[in-house]
Amino acid sequence: MQTSSASKRLLHGQMSESFVTAMFLSLSGGLQDAYTYFFRGKVYANAQTGNIVLLSQHLFTGDFLTALHYLIPLVAFASGILAAELFREHFQSLKALHWRQMIVLAEILLLFSVGFFPQELNLLANAIVSFSCAMQVQTFRKVNGYAYASTMCIGNMRSGMEALAVWIVKHDPKALRKVSIIWTSSSCLAWVRALAGWPWSILPPGPSGGPACCWSSASR
Repeated sequence: MQTSSASKRLLHGQMSESFVTAMFLSLSGGLQDAYTYFFRGKVYANAQTGNIVLLSQHLFTGDFLTALHYLIPLVAFASGILAAELFREHFQSLKALHWRQMIVLAEILLLFSVGFFPQELNLLANAIVSFSCAMQVQTFRKVNGYAYASTMCIGNMRSGMEALAVWIVKHDPKALRKVSIIWTSSSCLAWVRALAGWPWSILPPGPSGGPACCWSSASR
């Protein structure tokens, strides 16, 4: 039975690495960043380089209270990566439920709860969303066998252009397939941020900061 299951995975690929799964994860990742940036004080949920830049800026200007708003998501993001790895180590042999499914369930519950937080709890809300983003990006790291990040674009741009260079030089059809998969996924991530942010940016935020955007991310 185990041999048969392994053969099926080799033939069809893991569900967690499928292109459809990557699309849903990209939608979720884009919505999470749009949500925290537009509704929770212009803090990034997963673009932690941006948070580091803003953190440094406020530290050097002596605005330590504002700097805290960028430091806490950074710590939460790092904690989310650690939590995902501990999940994998402790539950990867579990038969009843796959450890990745447990991560997704935890992420859905966390994101859904954040939608109820008032604006006064933006710091906690951003921390939870960053924690959730980190678990997602650490848990789902491939699409159709290719390295991929579902919540950020820089690494995907690098691997996509690297594959394009291989195709130009060697005319390898596998490299062209990788280009199409990586860039389609990254485009989805970019467009969903724009589409999620545009309508909500022209509307006044609700008491919980436009929860529909966060709930949409959780519902995937």
